[in-house]
Amino acid sequence: MSTEDLIEKTIGRFGKYQTWILILITIGRYPTEFQLNNVVFIIPAVEYQCLDDGVFNATNYCPCENPKYDQSTIVSSVTSEWDLICDRTAYASFAQSVIQIGILAGSLFFGHISDRFGRKPAVLMSLLFEAVFVAISAVVPQFWMFLFCRFLIGTAVGGTMLCCYVLLIELSGKSFRAYLTGLHEISFITGYIILAVIAYYVRDWRKLQLVTSVPWLAVIVYYWLIPESPRWLLTMGRKKEAISILIYIAKKNNRSIDDIEVIVSREEEASKQKDQKPVSYLDLFKTPNIRIYTVIAALVWMFCSHTFFGVNQYIGRLQGNIYLNVILSAATLAPGLILVIIGTRFLKRKTSIIISFTVAAMSLLIFIFVPSNIETLMLLFAIIGLTGAYTSFVQLYLFTSELFPTVIRNSAMGFSSMFARFGGFVAPFVVNIGVEWISILIFSSIAFVAALLCYFLPETKDIVLLNSIEQTEVNKHKIIQ
Repeated sequence: MSTEDLIEKTIGRFGKYQTWILILITIGRYPTEFQLNNVVFIIPAVEYQCLDDGVFNATNYCPCENPKYDQSTIVSSVTSEWDLICDRTAYASFAQSVIQIGILAGSLFFGHISDRFGRKPAVLMSLLFEAVFVAISAVVPQFWMFLFCRFLIGTAVGGTMLCCYVLLIELSGKSFRAYLTGLHEISFITGYIILAVIAYYVRDWRKLQLVTSVPWLAVIVYYWLIPESPRWLLTMGRKKEAISILIYIAKKNNRSIDDIEVIVSREEEASKQKDQKPVSYLDLFKTPNIRIYTVIAALVWMFCSHTFFGVNQYIGRLQGNIYLNVILSAATLAPGLILVIIGTRFLKRKTSIIISFTVAAMSLLIFIFVPSNIETLMLLFAIIGLTGAYTSFVQLYLFTSELFPTVIRNSAMGFSSMFARFGGFVAPFVVNIGVEWISILIFSSIAFVAALLCYFLPETKDIVLLNSIEQTEVNKHKIIQ
């Protein structure tokens, strides 16, 4: 197998055209980032005075039939509109978590769409559906309709999180993937901050949903702006289309187009993918190496998600201005992107991820022994733990995309993301055990286990992305390196 990367050799590792696609996807993903972080604004815990007879305007009194909500911070929310208080607080919790169920379904659905029908249709569908579903959620009259919309929003979130990343990875050369891992997260960090600014001025939840969705219906024009992945086209035996797209991008990047057809023919012959059959999630378990990678990757994603969302529960309990707190939460994650780029650029993949998990685990262990009256120090180690889990999560996207061949790459990431949702589901229950040191010890132990599991996966730094299952099974990388 050639060590030369088809993309890097023909269109450059990451030229002007790929930068343009990154900008488009960063902008198009904002509704997804808003929905991942807007729970604090649209389904918040609320303060109210109970105006029932004989209650004497008691604050947060239950049961209460006539609450008067505090509107000094948020004028209208899902919580206040449908009175999700007292014995209805479970509905508020479900409204928060149902999006995770949608992400699980969307990861599987769009992962299959992407591998079966192409990266481009999966990206376009998920971006457009995200804006549409959020806009619909802003006008529904019934709570159950809102819940259904939240599920649909989650399916689109799952699609954009996976499919946009894979398209960018497959359009970039192998030497640029370390940088792309951090650049891809710009939308999450900036979206987190932008949301707080928008929410400060738009304090009605319905208007907030409309403002953060309707403008993005314009992503429909991406149909004419975003290309199909040449790597995927080759795996499907669509050589002419792959050559046409590579020539177009090469011209945009001011690169020579003279040898593109020869290079593609050589790559096609090496990968032997002319007669590639449609794939499914069953292909993740049919061959020995892929099967081992699938099981370990799924567990690592689940443990990483469990740790990240669990620790985030503690960070989310900061006192003070809600809008400022959201901005500060985003700011604490920003340095992690620099660490990710440094780690993926100068360290091996496994080494970098194992270090991130270990930092998370160790900081949480130290957190247990910090006296509760030293709040600043507790917050410091909690943030270090959160950053360790976050950087692990970011790097897992790159590591997993390199582990699996093009033909099942999205399916593998969708399957792993499904397990990540399970980890996120369980995290709140661990947080609410009631004994803080037990909760933190569980999160720390899980992070240690994730680090250990990563050891049993092959190193992938600087490899050429494999296209076929056969290549993955016979390549020189061993299970343990």
